[in-house]
Amino acid sequence: MITLSELSIGELAAFVADHLNNKGIDVVLVGGACISIYSENRYSSFDLDFIATGMSSRQKIRSALAEINFVEEQRYFKNPETAYFIEFPSGPLAIGDKPPAKITTLRYSTGLLRLLSPTDSVKDRLAAYYHWKDQQSLEQAILVARDHLVDLDEIQRWSVNEGFAEVFNSIRERLLSSKLAVEAEHAD
Repeated sequence: MITLSELSIGELAAFVADHLNNKGIDVVLVGGACISIYSENRYSSFDLDFIATGMSSRQKIRSALAEINFVEEQRYFKNPETAYFIEFPSGPLAIGDKPPAKITTLRYSTGLLRLLSPTDSVKDRLAAYYHWKDQQSLEQAILVARDHLVDLDEIQRWSVNEGFAEVFNSIRERLLSSKLAVEAEHAD
């Protein structure tokens, strides 16, 4: 029997996603939980934001989550065994106005988890920084960019399309940090 209170954010997200998938509900993890996973909890998030990628109704999601003791309270689903809560932001799955370039799948002992790739997680956080000047979102993007191979050319292309070329150029070095080899690899 799984004890939810002992699961990491990634293990819990995989457990929930796997359960939903078994009920015919396809989901992708987005938002701060991706940053927690990619930063090995140097940034902590307690909400699991899933985007349902199919045609699953709220009632179908509510019913499936009730089977694992997550009860809807306002817009969140909570389980007394864990401090983490689940939310389903409205779709579609997009970074800005475009679908993510790649969905990553991670395997945990509790199941498979589909989530934004490191590159798309950086773009997701930069969107908050660009549009709302959210400094914390910039720091989260930097955490992921420092620890993972991200496609800076793609992030730059996306930033230009979003109308933030100058802002991207002003933070590029912070994103690169010790990743000079990553930029050189994409220059080929």
